[in-house]
Amino acid sequence: MSRRPWELAWHDALYGADGFYRSQAPAEHFRTSVHATALMAGALARLAAECGLRRVVDVGSGRGELLTALADADPGLSLLGVDVVARPPGLPTSADWLVAPGGADVGADLDARDALVVAHEWLDDVPCPVLQVDDAGALRVVEVEDDGTEHLGAAAPVAEREWAARWWPETRPGARVEVGLPRERAWADLTARAEGSVLLAVDYAHDREHRPGAGTLVGYRDGRPVPAVPDGGCDITAHVALDALDALDAEGGGGVRTTQRRALQALGVDGARPPPALATRDPMAYLTALTRAGEAAELLDPDGLGGFGWLLVSRGPALPPALRRLDSDRPGSPG
Repeated sequence: MSRRPWELAWHDALYGADGFYRSQAPAEHFRTSVHATALMAGALARLAAECGLRRVVDVGSGRGELLTALADADPGLSLLGVDVVARPPGLPTSADWLVAPGGADVGADLDARDALVVAHEWLDDVPCPVLQVDDAGALRVVEVEDDGTEHLGAAAPVAEREWAARWWPETRPGARVEVGLPRERAWADLTARAEGSVLLAVDYAHDREHRPGAGTLVGYRDGRPVPAVPDGGCDITAHVALDALDALDAEGGGGVRTTQRRALQALGVDGARPPPALATRDPMAYLTALTRAGEAAELLDPDGLGGFGWLLVSRGPALPPALRRLDSDRPGSPG
């Protein structure tokens, strides 16, 4: 196929008829907080309970790993998974399943009302325009061939240039910008369906003060980062400008934007090791507590999973006080 803008090639590579997410099991290629430990599901179940919600909608469910862990954490939850594949085998009976077109399109039938709506590493897989500053200082669309070879195309459209000027200003030749408009439209669509709900986006993230000049577009295959090649053989992802998403709710007071480390600590996840005396008194309990502490430490690691961004937006229910106190927190803050 001839070269085309990255956004189009990326979408086909992930969600086309033979795309990555239709033909591959994501857990075989990358590991998320959900795959790492059941502690993540336990924290989300507590969040739902503290918000008075008995339903969880998981957008971008993969093969339903979070739904299964949530059913174990709180068997009384009503669950709905949304993804591009048919219902995976082995899901708990409390879980319904909705097949969506993919990318930013979650389908016309999604009802996200009165639920904790979780978008866990979904938005980074919503394809977006990739721009590059040319030698004259102008933003141009980056086009790509199926083998990953890139070219500079036409001048970026006005809306994309305006977004870049506000959220990712770049003038250095060779610098790149990943325009967040498709992610914002996807988030706004999800929010509009979620009356009476709390929405949570968890993702690789950066803010306006810390945008990477080279961009973040990358592929993942077999657990390793690889060059982004839009041939359907690898995941393709780019970090999310969560601050731009947060601004969409400015009239509603904005969301709570923080790091995974601080959010999970507020929800009771503790990586402290058990006291050594427990090893003598109850060796099995000590080993169990030690394993749990290790899993928590991985989720809270500020240089790893703990550095992920969280954005929480309420369409009605009150957020737990411990999370509301994080309102001024921002990804990249010490902690």
